[in-house]
Amino acid sequence: MYLVKTPWLLKKLYPNLIWDANRSSRCIYLTFDDGPIPIVTPFVLNILKQYNAKATFFCIGDNVRKHPDIFEQVKKEGHAIGNHTYNHLKGWDTEDEIYLDNFLKADKLLDTKLFRPPYGRAKKSQVKLLKEAKPGLEFIMWNILSADFDINVTPEQCLDNVIKNTKSGDIVLFHDSLKAKERMEYALPRALEVWSREGYSFCPLAP
Repeated sequence: MYLVKTPWLLKKLYPNLIWDANRSSRCIYLTFDDGPIPIVTPFVLNILKQYNAKATFFCIGDNVRKHPDIFEQVKKEGHAIGNHTYNHLKGWDTEDEIYLDNFLKADKLLDTKLFRPPYGRAKKSQVKLLKEAKPGLEFIMWNILSADFDINVTPEQCLDNVIKNTKSGDIVLFHDSLKAKERMEYALPRALEVWSREGYSFCPLAP
């Protein structure tokens, strides 16, 4: 169960988490979870380059270990980096100390003050622990969910999800993963084309 557009009530319940960015600028904040991996992440980088778009990649530490060359390419091309834990842990199902250790293991490779909890699920106690361990850490959520991870969603529906709902300042969530590949590869270039015609720019998140 998920919603394409994050409801205002959820944002109010978790005010210490960041759900959207600068509303005053005509900018869309694209984010990609779960990489870096071969084929998919390079595809994303190529499409972003075509539209002079910068994004934020929330990386799994173990994928960075496996594919350091792709990770370096992401950084070299001017995109922001976020921590997505070392093993894509679901906070609700993980003991706090294990979650913290997994975050810190990834942090040694990533060295960033941006963090997105996998599945968007972390206990309030985990938020507190991570922020104590890494002063200045920002928990980045999203306002628009493409649903590219959902195998029951068609590529066309994925495109509609972002085109019909995204406005200035929105943080939009895609995935550079094998599971999301078919829907993301269809939706991303088409969405960038539409948004570019509408005069949007594409900005990385900054701590």
